[in-house]
Amino acid sequence: MAYVGIQTQIKRNTLHSILLLIGFPVLLIFVGGALTQSGMGALIFLLLSLIWLAIAYKFNTGMMRWATGARKLERKENPRVYNLLENLCISQGISMPALQVIEDHSLNAFASGVRPEDYTITVSRGMLDLLNDEELEGVLAHELAHIINKDVRLLIISIIFVGIFSFIAQVIARRLYFTNRKNGIYLILTSILIAVVAYALAQLIRLGISRKREYMADAGAAEMTKRPWALASALKKISGDSEIEAVKQKDVTSLFIHMPRMSIGGVDLPEWFSTHPSIEKRIRVLEQF
Repeated sequence: MAYVGIQTQIKRNTLHSILLLIGFPVLLIFVGGALTQSGMGALIFLLLSLIWLAIAYKFNTGMMRWATGARKLERKENPRVYNLLENLCISQGISMPALQVIEDHSLNAFASGVRPEDYTITVSRGMLDLLNDEELEGVLAHELAHIINKDVRLLIISIIFVGIFSFIAQVIARRLYFTNRKNGIYLILTSILIAVVAYALAQLIRLGISRKREYMADAGAAEMTKRPWALASALKKISGDSEIEAVKQKDVTSLFIHMPRMSIGGVDLPEWFSTHPSIEKRIRVLEQF
């Protein structure tokens, strides 16, 4: 494979991610207009979504902690992970994010936060117990790259918008069912279909954003640590047991460093139904550095 430098990869993925994210408000305006058959309806939908977004922007840290079952990790509990992260932050000239742990022996990690004071890296207990220093450093560098590249803000916003579409679909279905049971069956079915299709498209947009950002964070980690093989080794271990059972809201798994490909009846769905590229593809890209 031809070598792709990190700056080129960042530019490509940033452009693609911006184009994907623009799709959310456009889709929201279309859904609002189609369901209410008025420009005012589209405006109301957009306004309510912005209010929802503002609330999530303010309270995202607590929401993520609740959704994943994470807690603050004190330095005295595990000075090793603090020292590794601190050294990476010093090398990049940035402030150190908070550290959290999920008490689960599976292997996974994620970065979160939409403001500098919210930035947090969360690791599972399995990461701390089963990865050596170089592998753990590679994972921390990957998550730190998400923060540096502002991926966490983009991904959390995409999760919020998907939640908005899910809520809209449920409200519309219930309201139309109870107010139009005796007549207007075609209106009910059409409205529900619009809401369901919009939700499905929102999910595909979110998945696309997540996949693009993983490649960029891998490249950032390779540049930071100068040991791409260490992250590749960590990814191999993570792929063997990455499911965190404590997660209450499955949408947040798009933030994780790895999630298995979705499957139905034991058959893997195409990659564009997944939050992450395959481990094999990511390792092949890491081998370029």
